Amino acid sequence: MLCPMFAVVLVVGLGPLLVGAFPQDAPKKTCRLSQYGSLVSSELMAVQKLREHFVDIMLLTDRKCSTRLFHRKWKPNELSVPDRLLLVEAELDLTVAVLAHPTVHKLAKMSQQPLAFLTQAREDLRGCVAAEAPSHQPSGKLRHWLQKLETAKKTETAGCVEASIILNLFQVVNDLGCVAIPERCT
Repeated sequence: MLCPMFAVVLVVGLGPLLVGAFPQDAPKKTCRLSQYGSLVSSELMAVQKLREHFVDIMLLTDRKCSTRLFHRKWKPNELSVPDRLLLVEAELDLTVAVLAHPTVHKLAKMSQQPLAFLTQAREDLRGCVAAEAPSHQPSGKLRHWLQKLETAKKTETAGCVEASIILNLFQVVNDLGCVAIPERCT
């Protein structure tokens, strides 16, 4: 038989070890995107400079692009919050992929700051998708747009996808702001 004092010492000493031995529910991740609701001017200026530089370059080429990836008959505020998260995640996935490998060498340096910012936004957004909409099925509107996006990635030239992305960078930034501060989403 154990001495009562030894039993107390045993429980006090082993208690914390036993608590750690059994899995606990992981704390729920929080979704914090508010920092993307109103961007600092340096980020917006970098996006603007990249876009302007690209337009100057594009005027010298004869690109014939048929798909307008960002043309939609609806606005993000018409979607549910989980749909908005998935929309912006898809936009950021493609934008980051395009900016990471520009088709025009002159854009590589100029795209570094927007690329870093949008990559961080994508990672933060992925945490929100995992926390807020882990098994959400997109609505018909969003599903149709996502299919159009996938088709364009397969059928359009890299230059046309790049043009669509860069010319619509502000729409991506606005859509990001829409998920960051839903009440300001118009």
